[in-house]
Amino acid sequence: MKKLIAGNWKMNGSLAANEALLRAIAQGLAGGAPSCDIAVCVPSVYLPQLQALLGEAASPHVPALGAQDVSPHASGAFTGEINAAMLKEFGCRYVIVGHSERRQYHGESDALVAEKARAALAAGITPIVCVGETLAEREAGRTEEIVRRQLAAVIHVNGHCISEIVVAYEPVWAIGTGKTASPDAAQAVHAVLRAQLQAASDRSARVRILYGGSMNAANAKDLLRQPDIDGGLIGGAALKATDFLRIIAAAPHPVPAKTAI
Repeated sequence: MKKLIAGNWKMNGSLAANEALLRAIAQGLAGGAPSCDIAVCVPSVYLPQLQALLGEAASPHVPALGAQDVSPHASGAFTGEINAAMLKEFGCRYVIVGHSERRQYHGESDALVAEKARAALAAGITPIVCVGETLAEREAGRTEEIVRRQLAAVIHVNGHCISEIVVAYEPVWAIGTGKTASPDAAQAVHAVLRAQLQAASDRSARVRILYGGSMNAANAKDLLRQPDIDGGLIGGAALKATDFLRIIAAAPHPVPAKTAI
């Protein structure tokens, strides 16, 4: 299974900056097929621009397009919301749901995140489901409890198609702080999530679990070599083409599946 490197641009960008960044990434990928899958999750107002730029790219190796949020509702009187069908019309293949900033600043509950994942899946979009603990929760020894609870809500609502999601472990204390979990510590949490997914579905091997706590060009290689870290959800480093390309280059080639004799 290929790793997935997904950039989360957060609330950054401009028409000019977006074009320059995407062209630089496409140019960096022009030399050959990367060893991993790539996506960029951008503010919704820029989806038309990115859809056009990706379609015009000279290189066939361009990122897939993703959004940063989706409404759990299909339509109706929900001013300011964007539904999954709208994202699909602009070519979105991924959408981030349950990012810690949405949970913290917008009061999103585990149940709401699960419904957003359901809406994305129903439209044929892969939700990148974020889970993670705060510093206080980590220091209280509650990391496993918190991430399991958050993922359990998504499994409960989407158990029949849970193998179609992507999970991103993003320790809240490491996001945007420059701090990062050690490779061993990150792997330990990923292993917990892997076991939970395996208990929920016999197709869980298809689920990629990304690390989202300040992965950058310097630490990507060590993190990505861990057995249960299947890629990265990249914040600040995704806004710099050279750094994003270095992270992509750090992803190891997938190990071929063993063939039964």
